[in-house]
Amino acid sequence: MACITRDGVQPFDEKREAPRVEPVAEVDLEDRVTRFTAGFGSRGGYRIPTRDERLTVTEGVALLLDGKQDEARTRLAEVDFTVQTFTDGPGGRRFAEVSDVATRTDGTNRGWGRVYVDLGAPPRWSVQVPHPIADLDTERLGARVLRSSPGGVMVLAGAHRTAGKGDAADVAHRTDSVFHEVVKELMRRGLPGVQLHGFADGSFPQYDAVVSTGSGDRAVEDGRRLAEAFRAAGLEVCRAWARECRLSGTDNVQGQAAARENLPFLHVELNGSTRADAAGLDGSARAVSKVVDGWSRRNFSPSGD
Repeated sequence: MACITRDGVQPFDEKREAPRVEPVAEVDLEDRVTRFTAGFGSRGGYRIPTRDERLTVTEGVALLLDGKQDEARTRLAEVDFTVQTFTDGPGGRRFAEVSDVATRTDGTNRGWGRVYVDLGAPPRWSVQVPHPIADLDTERLGARVLRSSPGGVMVLAGAHRTAGKGDAADVAHRTDSVFHEVVKELMRRGLPGVQLHGFADGSFPQYDAVVSTGSGDRAVEDGRRLAEAFRAAGLEVCRAWARECRLSGTDNVQGQAAARENLPFLHVELNGSTRADAAGLDGSARAVSKVVDGWSRRNFSPSGD
């Protein structure tokens, strides 16, 4: 008999079997991500998840991070999510993809996003993409960073930032999203994170990039390394710990959570010209990868090293 959750909605049937999804052998990670995000519209396609739904997805991701794929699939099936595994052809790493397989009779989407986990190494760091399509090509950059170094987890928003009512789908500034709940779980496990954003050239014309540690200061040395790598790639960089910068992300809720946990967090903004240019995107990915590669060799805890 169906019950009502504490959020006042009827849940999916918890006894259902995990969806049977055919395994994917070898694909291009970046192509897979951009095929998903290509369908995002600037209006519609997002519903705020209930607390139970957020927690269920996050618990499924946690099981996956613990290496319990079958249990993860069963838990995720309760909210019509599933796990597929594949090898990224260009990078050679094997990943698990947590994705929504719900079929909506009214043609709308829930927009809760995806999570990609490197299966070849223990989870060590995250790359976060909260505004795919809206911050064009940040999803491409995220995929390139994820394939660059072992132990990565990518948290990818599932809708355009304006898709929901008001700012409901702007997951960088909301705590009631699957995106935020999963990032909090990664922080609970001590994973540092880099979050990727984009800005129009005209909104801050003096610079090509802004690198910030958000609300905290744990990642200042990492930020310096990233800024130097950007400069080596030919970008003018505003370093938010050294001067006042626009777009420094101090109101970013994932950055605020990282500051509370005393974990490294980098908020990165790139202008449109850099993201639109193939060489600029490649150079930016290499620069960010230098930081996450260092993270992949370290163990962090929420209270310090």
